[in-house]
Amino acid sequence: MPNSFKFERLQQPPLIFAGTGGAHLLQPICDELGLPPGHIDIRRFSDGETRVKINDSVRGRVCFVIQSTSTPVNDNLIELLLILDALKRASAVEINAVIPYFGYARQDRKDEGRVPISSKLVADLIVTAGANRVITCDLHSYQIQGFFNVPMDHIFAAPIMIDYMKKHQTKDFVVVSPDVGNVKRARGYASALNVPLAIIDKRRPQPNVAEVMNIIGNIEGKDILIFDDMVDTAGTLTVAAQALKNKGAQNIYACCTHGVLSGPAFQRLCDSPIKEIFITDTIPHKKGECDKLTVISVAPLFAKVIKRIYTQESVSTLF
Repeated sequence: MPNSFKFERLQQPPLIFAGTGGAHLLQPICDELGLPPGHIDIRRFSDGETRVKINDSVRGRVCFVIQSTSTPVNDNLIELLLILDALKRASAVEINAVIPYFGYARQDRKDEGRVPISSKLVADLIVTAGANRVITCDLHSYQIQGFFNVPMDHIFAAPIMIDYMKKHQTKDFVVVSPDVGNVKRARGYASALNVPLAIIDKRRPQPNVAEVMNIIGNIEGKDILIFDDMVDTAGTLTVAAQALKNKGAQNIYACCTHGVLSGPAFQRLCDSPIKEIFITDTIPHKKGECDKLTVISVAPLFAKVIKRIYTQESVSTLF
């Protein structure tokens, strides 16, 4: 067991629960904290409705609920809402929603007429259900933090990603941002790795379709790290990788916090010039899904954040 934060001297240690979308992180996080996992009974009625029952007494306790709203997105979202409501009605004194991957984050504004701002709606649902605080990782858009009317801790996978990438770094390494919107994040990676930055100028004629227009920066003969916050169908990523290869790049690596990997993603990655793709386990993945896939656990990071929130220490100093 790793060096645990000991709660013996505290009268009421926190309770850590997880829904289906966070079950893979529950035990590793609890192991890091030296705490037993909380128990929830989650079942489905024959018509598909979700039934939730908390099997531990939570009256007057501080609770953390781990749940990524990944595939199946709507089922996991409803499950999270029901768990929060159950804790609220069972008189938990504080309810913290730990959402490693926040679904619906891409719909964060009205980019055309007669469309919803889905991120705001989901944020309202989570707060109404009972969350007193939300903890999430690498939001697709930073402004989503303002959609919540409760404290929001936005954490970053960069520290664990950078530590891992330093083991693969070569002299001629270049960090590449797949689009202009990710330049700030990619620049942070480039600065931490002490390497140059390049930018891909792309346009998106329709959702999940990207076309590379220009590559800004010198990448010829260089090893490449493409950074993005998420990879969904892998269309953008693989098109970018091929464009880089055509311009003379050598080994191409990709680093994405959230591996959504839906639809044709695995086939595209297998057929692409990408040598290896690093993702975290904010979304659960099975071993052997793709030979190029390397999964890095965020459990130690979330354990540190949970401990600091519970003991009222600074979270931002971790980053």
